[in-house]
Amino acid sequence: MAKKAYFIGNWKMNHGISGTKSYFERFLPEISKVDLSKKVVGIAPPFTSLAFARKLTEGSPVKLCAQNACFAEKGAYTGEVSPLMLKELGVEYVILGHSERRHIFGETNELIKKRVKGVYQAGLTPILCVGETLEERKLGNTFLVVSEQLKQGLSELEKVEEGRLIIAYEPVWAIGTGVNATPEQAEEVHFFLRDLLASMYGKDLAQTIPILYGGSVTPENIADLIKEPNVDGVLVGGASLDPEKFLKVVSVAI
Repeated sequence: MAKKAYFIGNWKMNHGISGTKSYFERFLPEISKVDLSKKVVGIAPPFTSLAFARKLTEGSPVKLCAQNACFAEKGAYTGEVSPLMLKELGVEYVILGHSERRHIFGETNELIKKRVKGVYQAGLTPILCVGETLEERKLGNTFLVVSEQLKQGLSELEKVEEGRLIIAYEPVWAIGTGVNATPEQAEEVHFFLRDLLASMYGKDLAQTIPILYGGSVTPENIADLIKEPNVDGVLVGGASLDPEKFLKVVSVAI
């Protein structure tokens, strides 16, 4: 396991300004009571709530994350948000290559690798998501799929500084379905990804790169998941929308 465990809440397209205010009014007083000496807690609100979330979380241990970013610093890219704009808002981490971006919006490995490079060069930390569909798993192609996504997604980063990259394994068949991968299934893929990172960046650096699990993470299964040696934290979707549930996830003993 990396030095610290990461707990990243991805709100997706939920919680506008009023929802963000209500959430943090309940979340912040309680998170201050949790021992975070070995944990990093981040939340990725929608773009429209980022500035307000920054104001509310200032001085708190909560790290601000974004759900996507353009590869360019500025320019004629209607509908996009640049990494530098996010950095101005106090964002530290950016989720890239999420399965919903890949499968609903058609983002390719080619586009995602450009986003990863742009985010990294802006001084932010990419959280690169990889994961297979149920059909791909049934065909025995899990390792082939995640290997291709990882290698292509990082192909523009010849070197990586320690602490500047996070990987998230999110089996598509487990996202929002209530069916999560078993701890053993997660560990098997995480071990494979760690080995692949070692071949790309060296064993020592690979050991420092957090590999998170994402896919129907709940207060009920977090303890078993986080025990696995190569599960360095979690990327939480649905359970992060409820401050009490997310607090229970973050409060797990490690």
